Amino acid sequence: MKRRSLLGATAFAVLGLGSLVQAQDLPPLEQKDSYTVGFAQSESNNPWRIAETKSFQDTAASCGWNLIVTDAGGSAAKQVADVDSMIAQGIDVLFLPPREESPLIPAVMRAKAAGIPVFLVDRSVDPNVAQAGRDYVAFLGSDFVDQGRRAAEYMMENFEGEQGLIIQLEGTTGSSPANDRKRGFDEAVAGNDKFQILESRTGDFARDEGRRVMETLLQAHPDVNIVYAHNDEMAIGAIQALEAAGRTPGQDVMVVSIDGTRDALQAIIDGKMAVTVESSPFFGPLSCETMKRYAAGETIEPWVKVEDRIFTAENAAEHIDEAY
Repeated sequence: MKRRSLLGATAFAVLGLGSLVQAQDLPPLEQKDSYTVGFAQSESNNPWRIAETKSFQDTAASCGWNLIVTDAGGSAAKQVADVDSMIAQGIDVLFLPPREESPLIPAVMRAKAAGIPVFLVDRSVDPNVAQAGRDYVAFLGSDFVDQGRRAAEYMMENFEGEQGLIIQLEGTTGSSPANDRKRGFDEAVAGNDKFQILESRTGDFARDEGRRVMETLLQAHPDVNIVYAHNDEMAIGAIQALEAAGRTPGQDVMVVSIDGTRDALQAIIDGKMAVTVESSPFFGPLSCETMKRYAAGETIEPWVKVEDRIFTAENAAEHIDEAY
């Protein structure tokens, strides 16, 4: 495919120190009625991912997308192959939620070299290697560090015991949400002598794995009284493991999580979970809007930030009907 030159779609990348790097030949996007759009999903093994894919599918007709959807089945290598296949098919735009921060970078670079604008959705890549505004247009997503911080702050403000003994269930190793949700939580808790993280272990964002890991960690740490899960699926799995071990989530164990799924809101209503910080999967409309802004020649901010709510016993019932 012949590489297209930049036609007025200048953008910038914000670096960690706040300096600006001018975009280097980001592919432009022609304004037209329809686009062939690729969405390379990382996996479809949980309600969050399913809702995200459905959001893109529901948006396709109104946004003029001929949408190509793939499912990597939890494999970074398969996701790379999916992106390469889309490049070969000549898509106009790529929306990509990278399963891991580093393995997808070469595929992002190949898409850029092929003249295809890339938007990273809900997960990002290593900013030391690839940067928004230079190697891809923008990252659309939440502030994962802030999500972890908010979960920790709620826990610290509402835990009533004398000593908080925490098990942390981490998301997929190497993924930006797992890295950042751990960082935000750990930094918030650091220095607070009332709370101690007994152990952190990955549950791969999966309910069954979260349950299995929690079963193992309960044997090593029977005195745990707080569980912080990087997503609701692992939190629900942890609740299952706790109940099977004779514990009472919501009474002798505080469960803190992130996502805002229907099952989590129901667990809050049932008194088994204390809080879940929202991480919306409904990226279809935002992706359409951002793509059209880019096609119109607007400079897209490197981070198109999603603002997240927080769900507790005070508002879970109010929002459960809109949850996924």
